[in-house]
Amino acid sequence: MSKLVVSTFVSLDGVMQGPGGPDEDREDGFAHGGWSVPYFDEDMGAIMVEQFAGMESLLLGRRTYEIFAAHWPQVTDENDPVATKLNAMPKYVASRTLREVTWNNSHLLEGDVAEAVAELKRSSAGEINVQGSSDLIRTLQQHDLVDEYRLLTFPVVLGTGKRLFAAGAKPLALERVEHRTTGSGVDIDVYVPAGVPTYGAVGVEYEDGER
Repeated sequence: MSKLVVSTFVSLDGVMQGPGGPDEDREDGFAHGGWSVPYFDEDMGAIMVEQFAGMESLLLGRRTYEIFAAHWPQVTDENDPVATKLNAMPKYVASRTLREVTWNNSHLLEGDVAEAVAELKRSSAGEINVQGSSDLIRTLQQHDLVDEYRLLTFPVVLGTGKRLFAAGAKPLALERVEHRTTGSGVDIDVYVPAGVPTYGAVGVEYEDGER
């Protein structure tokens, strides 16, 4: 059975929209595209290579698929480990509007997305990695299909944009199992779901329901 990993760039206030460029995703008037780029350094490059090396397949929403498919097939340098991996490995696309996918080794999921992803996890091995795809991630979260979050948190606050955990997300406790920091101040954290949150009170004692 596969492990489904959500890998995403996020700002300190949880925004994951448009990290790679000004025109990557302007939906809802988002004007901060490209916010991750100033923080890329040698550490980030090494981490990207490492992360892609561990993936067996990609799971993408329509918008992210179209962004990737417009760029990566044009990168044909066999010495580029990220491009080589992306162009070769299986890619599964969740979309209600696409009728075909032409990027090498890409496959459209059919029927209900949550059911299709659950079956994909059961029938495959290794890591299925989700890149971008905020709408798809919300569906995966609602159906408890995410096994691991690999978050790259950048030291920037954006104030607006699509968030990894949007309003209405299911309450979830997480356990951090790995932490690193790059030279430019990007935190790389790996979290696994740890059930529902627990609650308590600090500095106040209650007796028989009264303070």
